[in-house]
Amino acid sequence: MNVNTIATIVLLGGFALLMLLKVPVSFSLLIATAGAALVRNQNPTILVQQMIAGINPPSLLAIPFFILMGELMSEGGISEKIVDLANLVVGRFRGGLAYVNCLDSMFFGGISGSAVADVSSLGSVVVPMMVKQGYQPEFSVGLTVITACQGVLIPPSHNMVIYALAAGGVSIGSLLMAGAIPGILLGICLMALCFFMAERYHFPKGVAVPKGARMRVVVNAILPMFTLVIIMGGVAMGVFTATESSAIACVYTFLLTYVIFQLPTFVRLFRESARAGSFKAAAAIWGRAFKTFSRSLFKVLRNTLKTLAIVLTLIAMAKAFAYMMTLLRIPATITSALLSITTNRILLLLIINMLLVLLGCFMDMAPLIMIMTPILLPVVTSSAIGMNPIQFGVMLIFNLAIGLCTPPVGSALFVGCAVGKTSLERTSKAMLPMFAVMIFALLLVTFVPWLTMWLPGILF
Repeated sequence: MNVNTIATIVLLGGFALLMLLKVPVSFSLLIATAGAALVRNQNPTILVQQMIAGINPPSLLAIPFFILMGELMSEGGISEKIVDLANLVVGRFRGGLAYVNCLDSMFFGGISGSAVADVSSLGSVVVPMMVKQGYQPEFSVGLTVITACQGVLIPPSHNMVIYALAAGGVSIGSLLMAGAIPGILLGICLMALCFFMAERYHFPKGVAVPKGARMRVVVNAILPMFTLVIIMGGVAMGVFTATESSAIACVYTFLLTYVIFQLPTFVRLFRESARAGSFKAAAAIWGRAFKTFSRSLFKVLRNTLKTLAIVLTLIAMAKAFAYMMTLLRIPATITSALLSITTNRILLLLIINMLLVLLGCFMDMAPLIMIMTPILLPVVTSSAIGMNPIQFGVMLIFNLAIGLCTPPVGSALFVGCAVGKTSLERTSKAMLPMFAVMIFALLLVTFVPWLTMWLPGILF
């Protein structure tokens, strides 16, 4: 056995073993990479350089801005306003709250870009509403978890930025636009499922929003929805880059959360300070308000920093891991192995989808994007398949989004069960028809290039 073969076994086998031992992903990547480098007598300085290079590209600046924007939206209570808007549009029909669940995730996904944020924010609002109206808790939680996957497809999505980095040379703007139609398609497919289930299981009929409250609902929701206009519109019209649009959207959401939506609070504080009778009493009122604001902003920045630290650490470790794989020619070997099984385009794509769905059940999205992109991109862009890297990026993220909803490591599923206070087993069982719908939508994205390539094509 030569040195490269031993190093390959140490790299892949060591990583798999460490994952089975429940070592955190970032440490598993680092230890496996260091072990393979030791076998090859590789200079460790090169690995450190690769880690730094992995988090050095300026395009990665979009990630902290997207994460911060999602945290600001959650802190500003945007979820209630989005649910009210969705309820205004589809809530009056039979099974209306099921439709609301699909539609509000579509709206919120276009603002936060995070499936977990979607589940935790919207789930705490819409799941109790559904249960109170007579829906099964497991169905309510399962639908919330599945619909949240639209958040990683519909822009903004920091996972698209990670893929663009891993693929090299792929336009972030084109990727963001490419995910819009597949994300909406998933929502429409889930709404179709809810339509058939509503008739079969006699879901309760929703209550129409009173005429006097409709304008208020629209006005309250239109301001958060304008964030999507800033991101998609700015990128599509060439006014901003993806990074610039994310920074501008952060400023807008900050003003929305702490200024515009706080106007009633400011009015109340002015009145209280005017009635205080002394400058010291008025200063105490504003001091308490500033303390509340500081705590809220600190919480937002702390959560953003925690998420960002996890994401960037995974990217750095995965970059070194991917470099070692390239050095050992693992991607080329896997490409040859897959093409030796069959050259049939349909079978190859089905095999790749099955592999990605399986891996997504056991690993987080960010490291899988960094690891699997250099392995599978040469396969899908080969003459046997001929897939565009942009379409593959959407297909890859769609596959891994399914992993967010599946045990044993589905983060969105665990958050949903915690929010809805349901068991993992019963919720997973209730989600089986929804998984079938997700697979159907995934196959459409895989075999119908128009769904991903039309919007980037006309805009760029």
